[in-house]
Amino acid sequence: MILIGFLHQRKNPEAVKKAFAYAAVAKAEGATLLYFSPKCVDFVNEKINGYIYEDGTWLQTESRFPDVIYNTGCPEKLNRSKEVINKLKERIPFTSYSVGRKKKVYERLKNEKEFSDYLIPQENMESTEIFLEFLEFYERIVFKPVNGRKGQEIMFIETKGNEYHVIENKESSTYKLDELCQIISTKIHEKAYIAQPYINCRTKDNVVYDIRLHVQKNYNDQWHITSIYPRFAPHGTIVTNINSNGSTNYLLPFLEQEFPDSYYDIKCYLEHFALQLAEHLDSIQEKYFCESLDELGIDVALDDRQKIWIYEVNWLPGCPPTFYLELDVVKNLIYYAIFLAQKGKL
Repeated sequence: MILIGFLHQRKNPEAVKKAFAYAAVAKAEGATLLYFSPKCVDFVNEKINGYIYEDGTWLQTESRFPDVIYNTGCPEKLNRSKEVINKLKERIPFTSYSVGRKKKVYERLKNEKEFSDYLIPQENMESTEIFLEFLEFYERIVFKPVNGRKGQEIMFIETKGNEYHVIENKESSTYKLDELCQIISTKIHEKAYIAQPYINCRTKDNVVYDIRLHVQKNYNDQWHITSIYPRFAPHGTIVTNINSNGSTNYLLPFLEQEFPDSYYDIKCYLEHFALQLAEHLDSIQEKYFCESLDELGIDVALDDRQKIWIYEVNWLPGCPPTFYLELDVVKNLIYYAIFLAQKGKL
């Protein structure tokens, strides 16, 4: 029987709600899920003191090393046990590898060229002079941290005559040139920022939105679309992230409403793009790091001409916030884990 390791920074599986779903699906597929944390690994005796879910409860058990490991949890916290994890990687296949920081992903896509036409132009904001040149050229821009998370600290800036309209964190303000330069100067001295031209991705009702393309590998090592759905920014903001009170909807009714004459073509366009980009990113990961990707959350915009623009690519995108797709995400991952385990035994 295939043994799937579920590696998490928390010692107790009771504190990780999703662990039960993975254990249940693994059992249904004829495999066993072993929950463990890095501190549970005994390399001397080649044992793991983990947990197996049986008869409605988590039972502590001493187990052999698993055939494959699903590495989940918080990457930053797991990184504290980097030595243990690296030793495990030397002998056991892992399901998940980071696609990298957003800036690095952007640079790789740009260098590889195949999808470079879908990248939004961007420039490092190293001085207020560079910022002003960029703003003068594009007139409407997005100013954000290089390593931003969850839509935080993103500014929309628009030139309006001799003044500048700024939206940040639901707050709308108007500044004179010297006031804006002071704000930008303070920010770029605190951390690294980039600027991009603003992509006008709005509904007929003038609501800002983007589209999440959630893709996963399945049992035959092929990319599969788990879900595609629009995400909407709260009124008066440009950040669609759910953590910033954004909302979502089903894809097809949204496309039918916004693009009644071309909704089916756009749906196919998004699906094809999601799978092609996932395959391309996977090939880049193999080329640079000899690793395979298993799951991606790709955020894109559709401009006024229905052209796709890539906002960012996310590793470990999590379950879609609605649509009852949690089990689909779990199933795909378990299928892929079983594939890796069987491949490792050949």
